[in-house]
Amino acid sequence: LPIPRVVETPFPASLSVRRASFYLGNRRRRKGVFTGLLRQLVLLPGADATPRMCHAVNFKVATLSVPTVLQDVPAKPVSNEVLKHPYGHDMKVTLGARPRCSKQEKAQFWFNASRRGLYLCNGSTWLSVLEVQHRLDYVEEYQNLVTNSETMGIEVFSIPKVGLFAAMANRITPPGSAIYRWMDGKFVHYQNIPTHQAQSWKYFTIGKKIFLAVANFEQNERGQEFSVIYKWSRRKAKFITYQRISTHSARDWEAFVIEGEAFLAVVNHREGNNHNIDSVIYRWNPRTGLFETNQTIPTSGAYDWEFFTIGPYSFLAVANTFNGTSTKIHSHIYIWLSGSFQLFQSILTFGAADWEVFHIGDRVFLAVANSHSYDSGMPAPSNFYAINSSIYELNITAQMFVKFQDLLTYSALDWEFFSVGDDSFLVVANSFDGFTFSVNSIIYRWQGYEGFVAAHHLPTVGCRDWEAFHTAEGSYLFYSSAKEPLSKVLKLKTT
Repeated sequence: LPIPRVVETPFPASLSVRRASFYLGNRRRRKGVFTGLLRQLVLLPGADATPRMCHAVNFKVATLSVPTVLQDVPAKPVSNEVLKHPYGHDMKVTLGARPRCSKQEKAQFWFNASRRGLYLCNGSTWLSVLEVQHRLDYVEEYQNLVTNSETMGIEVFSIPKVGLFAAMANRITPPGSAIYRWMDGKFVHYQNIPTHQAQSWKYFTIGKKIFLAVANFEQNERGQEFSVIYKWSRRKAKFITYQRISTHSARDWEAFVIEGEAFLAVVNHREGNNHNIDSVIYRWNPRTGLFETNQTIPTSGAYDWEFFTIGPYSFLAVANTFNGTSTKIHSHIYIWLSGSFQLFQSILTFGAADWEVFHIGDRVFLAVANSHSYDSGMPAPSNFYAINSSIYELNITAQMFVKFQDLLTYSALDWEFFSVGDDSFLVVANSFDGFTFSVNSIIYRWQGYEGFVAAHHLPTVGCRDWEAFHTAEGSYLFYSSAKEPLSKVLKLKTT
């Protein structure tokens, strides 16, 4: 049914909307009628207007935001009615702007509909009863971290009773890769580890043992090609070499546990000029205290493993990037059945560099970062690097992932999912637009029916990896540059 539209204050005559586009909940479909609820239009250049939306003048609309716990507050009974909740007979919940709080209002509640906060008047001030969920307002530069060399990946992790750390996969040896520790609200250098064109780190634990595995892309000085697992020494308070594993241009490690057993999977990118080689899944042997080969899986110039579980099932997705002639190839999702991974689904990707799994409510999503479109047997596109990356959603009925949304990216190399309060976000590492490495990476906010919508544009240079982390001081994003020895910590400012 059509809803009457009331505009109390018309647009000012001086407001120019030339060349402006307005999209109202249509997910940019060319056909279809807008069927959503347009509550309020807020134009606020240069900032996120969502948290500044005021509650509606009509409080019936504002009650849409009232928590369920308050929907059934007992009203004052009529004279002959038995009072169900004696403690609630004088309860009053006020909506709207902050009311006064004096002795007269003592024991009354105020619900801030715009921020979903419940407050109780103690006779002089409003005390918070239900926590107000923070909302992301904007992102600011917080720390510039000068690195040993260009950084191909970041791993942020916390060692119990020790602190928060960040391992940087640095390209050049020496001095190798650096580990930083969070001290007084900043990352400070903690330890150097010799690496050989390191691509990524993976932190994991087995029982009380703490490990950190590096994926080395190049041979060492003796012509040997190893990736290395390091173990945290509580006595030395450092990571020390634990196990070397022969790899082939390793790009990524993934650690996971299935039925109580620990596994470690490595992505082998290529051997010489051959990109079609096996990547390997290792199983932890508790008797020897070592990882041993458990299964090999054919991959094509692969970049990334992503492990996830759905109910009782375990999955492992590989991002296949290049088969020697084309980046337009299938990446695969495997499912654990009868003691090994078996093919579950194949998805066409374009130079896939990363998979990111995430949950929103009871929905399961899988996002792929497509880096470029190249096929030696086909005419070259106008731009190899401006290409859609895709988000897939698990369809329980079909028992497969189906495409949910395409987002235009520029040689995307990484996705990172994070939440602020009730809101969910995805940030993409855009690395190259075909002309320059100075490209905006973008934070997309989940908006339900509309899917993910661009909310913040972040200037980055050759962006390779994003990590989200939280401390007592707040929430942060950390990005690495594969083109300059400078990584940046950004702080999420909330309201």
